[in-house]
Amino acid sequence: MGAPLLDQIARELSLRPAQVAATSALLSEGATVPFLARYRKEATGSLDEVAITAIRDRLAQLEALDQRRQAVRKSLAERGLLTDDLQARIHAAGTLAVLEDVYQPFRPKRRTRAMVAREKGLGPLAELLMRQERGVNPDREAARYVTPSGAPLPEELRVPTAEAALQGARDIIAEQVSDDTWTRGRIRQLFRTKGTLRSEVKTGKEAEGTKYRDYFNWAEPVAAAPSHRVLAVMRGAAEGLLAFSIRPPEDEAVTLLDGRFMKAGGSTGCAEQVRLAVRDGYKRLLGPAMETEARAEAKQRADAAAIRVFVQNLRQLLLSPPLGEKRMLAIDPGFRTGCKTVVLSAQGQLLHNGVIYPDQGQQRNREAEETVRRLVEQHKVEAIAIGNGTAGRETEAFIRRLGLPAVLPVVMVNESGASIYSASEVAREEFPDQDITVRGAVSIGRRLMDPLAELVKIDPKSIGVGQYQHDVDQDDLKKSLDDVVVSCVSGVGVEVNTASRQLLTYVAGLNAGIAENVVRYRNEHGPFKSRRALLNVPRLGVKAFEQAAGFLRIRGAAHPLDESAVHPEAYPVVDRMATDLRVSVRDLMRDEALRKRIEPQKYVTETVGLPTLEDILAELAKPGRDPRHELKPFQFAEGVSRIEDVKPGMTMPGIVTNITAFGAFVDIGVHQDGLVHVSQMADRFVRDTNEVVTVQQEVEVTVLEVDLARKRIGLSMRKEVVPGSAQNSRSTGVKRP
Repeated sequence: MGAPLLDQIARELSLRPAQVAATSALLSEGATVPFLARYRKEATGSLDEVAITAIRDRLAQLEALDQRRQAVRKSLAERGLLTDDLQARIHAAGTLAVLEDVYQPFRPKRRTRAMVAREKGLGPLAELLMRQERGVNPDREAARYVTPSGAPLPEELRVPTAEAALQGARDIIAEQVSDDTWTRGRIRQLFRTKGTLRSEVKTGKEAEGTKYRDYFNWAEPVAAAPSHRVLAVMRGAAEGLLAFSIRPPEDEAVTLLDGRFMKAGGSTGCAEQVRLAVRDGYKRLLGPAMETEARAEAKQRADAAAIRVFVQNLRQLLLSPPLGEKRMLAIDPGFRTGCKTVVLSAQGQLLHNGVIYPDQGQQRNREAEETVRRLVEQHKVEAIAIGNGTAGRETEAFIRRLGLPAVLPVVMVNESGASIYSASEVAREEFPDQDITVRGAVSIGRRLMDPLAELVKIDPKSIGVGQYQHDVDQDDLKKSLDDVVVSCVSGVGVEVNTASRQLLTYVAGLNAGIAENVVRYRNEHGPFKSRRALLNVPRLGVKAFEQAAGFLRIRGAAHPLDESAVHPEAYPVVDRMATDLRVSVRDLMRDEALRKRIEPQKYVTETVGLPTLEDILAELAKPGRDPRHELKPFQFAEGVSRIEDVKPGMTMPGIVTNITAFGAFVDIGVHQDGLVHVSQMADRFVRDTNEVVTVQQEVEVTVLEVDLARKRIGLSMRKEVVPGSAQNSRSTGVKRP
C-alpha cells in the first residue's frame, strides 16, 4: 500500500508512520497479530494487539475502497464517460460514501421518471427552469413541448399538456437534486448530526409486541442512541411489530436545498417550479436514499458496539482463573432424571460415570451419599465441580452436607453452552461411546480445570456472554470473536502434547488443518520432545512455525526454553547470556541472582532490542507462567436457591455472568440472573459498565425488586440503596439479550 495511505492510517490512529508501514509490511507477509505484538516489538514500536488489529482492519477497509474505486473507473471508461475531472474526483474520494456520491449521476439505473422525461425531449425545459431567468413564463415555455395531435410519435413519447411537460421537467430537476454530490454530502451530514430515530408499534400488534412496549412511541437523536436500543428497535421491526424511521428536521433540509438550488431575484414562475422539484427530489429520492444510509450506519455503529461488548465479555470469560490439573468429581445436576456424575483424571480423562439421585427419598439419598464418598476416596478426588443449571444449588447443598474434607473445594460452574458441546461433533469424536449427559458432565469438570481449553470447543455465541449477538453482522462478529480467542489462547500458551485439536486451531499461525496434523503426528509418533520437532508435522512449514512456536510449550523438553514463551529465534541470545556468566540456561532460569547480573544493553542487535530483551528476562524469571489469576472458590448465600426465596432488601454474593451496555447480569444462585442496571452499579455516574465489573467477577448485591411473574430480579451494587428503586433497561423488554 502506498505511503499516502499509510500516512493517513497513522494520522487516524495517532501512530507514527514508521510503525504503520512496518506493521503493514509484516501483515502482508502473513504475520499474525499476537506474533507481532509479542515478538516484533522493535519493528512495530511496541504496538499492542489493539493497535495492530486497528491497522489491519483499516488496511482492509482501504483496500476495499480501492477495489471499488477501480470498479467505478472501469465502468465509466467502458461507457466512455471517464473524464480527467471525474478521474481526479474518484482518486480524491476518501470514503466509500463520497466515492458513491461521485459515481451517483453516472450509475446505471433502472428506468426512472427523469429518464422518461428526457426521452420526451424535456431536458432543455428543465435547464431553462433551473436558470430561473427573469421574464420567463414557465407555462408558455412548457406549451412548446406539447405534442401536436397529429404527430407520428408513439404514445410513450408524447407530451399531452403543458402541465405534463412541467411535471417531466420537474422530474429531471428532482433527479439532479438527488444526484448532486455536494447536496448528498450535506444532507448525509444533516441525517448524521440531527437525525431522529422514531419508532411506533404497528397497528394491531400491541399485544403481540408487548416486550417492545418501551418503543411503542419512542424518539431520540440517532447520533446518541445507544447500541442496545438501536438493535432492539431494529429487531422489533424485523419481527413485524414496530415501524421506525430516521429523519432530520425537514425545514432544515429544505432550507439547505433552497440555498443550493434557488436563485435570488429570478423568475417567480420558474422559481416556483424549481421549488416544487426540489421538495419532490428530497421527499421521493434524496431523503429515502439518505435514510437508507442512515439506517445502515446506525446498524453498523450498533453492531460495532455490541460486538465490542461481546469481545470484552468473551475475553474475560476465556481468561477466567483455572483450577488446574486436579482429579475431579463433576456433576451435571437434575431432579427427575438424577445427577450425572463423572470422575476425571488430572488431565481430564474420563475414569468413571454414573447417576446419583439425591433428594428422591431416604433410600436413594443414602445411596447417593455412599456413592459420592466412595468415589472421592477411591479416586482421591481433589475438587468437585457442580453445574449451575436446574437443581444446581440443591445438589451443592447435598454435597456440602456430606462432611467431606474441608480442603476439598466444591465449585459451582457456569454450564452455559455445555449442552451445545455435548451434542457437537467434537464431543462425539472425544466420547463416541458415551451419551450427551456424560459429555455434558465431563465438560463441566473440564471447565473448572481450564475454562479456556474447554470453551474453545463451543461456538462463542452459545456461551451466553453476548448482547444481541444474533442481530449483528455475523461476518464481523465471527472475525472479532476469532481474534479474541486466538489472542487468549496465544497469550496463555498451549501445552502441545496434551492440547486438543480445537485448542491448537486457535494458536496464532496454525489453522484447523495443521492442528489436526499435529494431533495425528503426536498420536502416531508419541509426544513431541522439542519445539523443533514440530517442523516434521505435514504442512507445518517454516512460516507457520515462526508464528506459532513461541505460543506452544513442550513440558519436560530437553531444552528448558521449550517450556517458556521465549521464541526459538531468541535462544542464541539466551545461550550467550548463560555463556557469558559461565552457567547453563537452566541455571539462569533457577537463580535470580544470576539474572540480575545480566546487562541487557550488551545483547542489543539490529533485530533484538531492549523491549524483547526485557520480555526474555521476565520470562526467564517465570517460564511458562500462566497469566490468569488464581481461582478462589465461591459460595452463594445459604438458604436462597429459588427466585421465591429472594426478597427486596437482601444483600448477597453473586457472580457476574454477562455485561451489556445497560448493565450487568449477576448469578445469585437461583437459576435466574438478576440485572444490575448501569444506574445501580456505583455511587457515581458510570459511562461504561466494563469500568466497574468483569465477567466472572465476585460482587455483593442488594435486591431492589423481584418480579415473579416475569422472572426478573432488580439488583444494586450501590452502597446506599432503596428497595423498589430498580431501573429496568429500556433496551429490549426481554429477560436477557
